[in-house]
Amino acid sequence: MKIYTKTGDKGETSLIGGTRVKKSHLRIEAYGTVDELNSFLGVVRDQEVNQKRQQLFSEIQDRLFTIGSTLATDPVKEGKVQTPDLHQSDIQLLEDQMDLLDAELPPLRNFILPGGHPAVSFCHVARTVCRRAERLVIALQEESHVDALVVQYLNRLSDFLFVLSRAIGFELGVKEITWKPRM
Repeated sequence: MKIYTKTGDKGETSLIGGTRVKKSHLRIEAYGTVDELNSFLGVVRDQEVNQKRQQLFSEIQDRLFTIGSTLATDPVKEGKVQTPDLHQSDIQLLEDQMDLLDAELPPLRNFILPGGHPAVSFCHVARTVCRRAERLVIALQEESHVDALVVQYLNRLSDFLFVLSRAIGFELGVKEITWKPRM
């Protein structure tokens, strides 16, 4: 099987179900950003500090593929083509993981600046890409059906990535830099 098909050479692509749309379509932008997020999560996963979290990252990345396939499906053909689905338990997993991580962290009393170590910074980049994916999915939801669990999952995942960034910094002994606004 060849990777290139030449079917997208005129700026269109196919949704699952066969409908052709412009590559600039909001639906394509949404699932493309989820794909970008998944790639950044691979960078976060590959950090030495996260070796003990490999199974968790595999689950999260699998859910992002699920979200991508959901978003890539023509909403008119939804239910007529088989795609994987999200469950409330997927969101619960993120909440449970946040609770475990947060229990080990000092209380957050100020805004903190992203950075301090590459592993922490990569986590913040993934968090901001996740927020962008969430915004795009919400915009798509305004014009077309998108399962509410998709928005909830992305919202919770960005929260998880913030808590994870703090946990990684804590595990690496990195001092959090609080934001001190200039007045």
